[in-house]
Amino acid sequence: MRGHQITGKLKGGQRLDKALAEASGLSRERVKALIGEGAVTLSGAVVTQASGKALEGADFAIAVPPAAEAAAQAQDIPLTIVFEDEHLIVVDKPAGLVVHPAAGNPDGTLVNALLHHCARTGKGRLSGIGGVARPGIVHRIDKDTSGLLVVAKSDAAHEGLAKQFADHSIERAYLAVVGGHPKPREGTIRGKIGRSDVNRKKMAVLPDTARRGKEAVTHYKTLRSLEDCALVECRLETGRTHQVRVHLASIGHSLLGDPVYGRANSRLRTVLKSLGFRRQALHAAVLGLVHPMTGDRLRFESDLPKDMRELIDETAHSNR
Repeated sequence: MRGHQITGKLKGGQRLDKALAEASGLSRERVKALIGEGAVTLSGAVVTQASGKALEGADFAIAVPPAAEAAAQAQDIPLTIVFEDEHLIVVDKPAGLVVHPAAGNPDGTLVNALLHHCARTGKGRLSGIGGVARPGIVHRIDKDTSGLLVVAKSDAAHEGLAKQFADHSIERAYLAVVGGHPKPREGTIRGKIGRSDVNRKKMAVLPDTARRGKEAVTHYKTLRSLEDCALVECRLETGRTHQVRVHLASIGHSLLGDPVYGRANSRLRTVLKSLGFRRQALHAAVLGLVHPMTGDRLRFESDLPKDMRELIDETAHSNR
């Protein structure tokens, strides 16, 4: 497979690696790696530092090398595929499945399953832009979040999807069961999300004056009031790490079952224990995008999984 080049102009006022990532559709980590390989130029000069400042309108070029064979091994793991063509795969991921190999999860991931699927069906391979650890992966959902995820099979599709995520044109709606009843019943949560100063393993909403963190916007709407909890729809403008979980917790309505941000009352803890519900009650229910190669508008919906339906039934004793 041959390599290719990505070119364009930068937006100024931010770190160079961040500006390059946003303009190219590559991940920030991938951009840093390519800078280290001498594969990035600005106005014809090779970039050596990722931490410099981007200049408004500067011309850049990124030489993306041919995709290396994936380091991950193909594994026969069942998948629910709701759409596939030569460029894309849309998967309905079950809770408990990690998206890509990483420390602590070297295999048994969605990537391992997709590599097996592509080899078995002969329907192409995964995009190499994400590097050998994350072939095809354009975005992620947490291990214990279920629902829809799009994966790129070609580099061109990967770039097109990444740009849609960067400009926030992807439609994403999540269904969550949260503690309490949000007031007002619908609204918008805005706040920078970054690493917590108290616990570096957690994300947190940071002060507006903070120089770090990323702006995040979540629109929520209560769909159904349950006993001591509620079914809430969240639509995302941005896609930050743990965004739904952190934003809802910040307004006092954390997800039921969330081991990191959750604060269920004793009655709800009893319900969760009786059901054996051991994950955050979050499901990626809607995914809408423009096919990066054909221009067709695609929209997919995923029904709530059994465990979340049982949780809702168990807490539906009163409507408020």
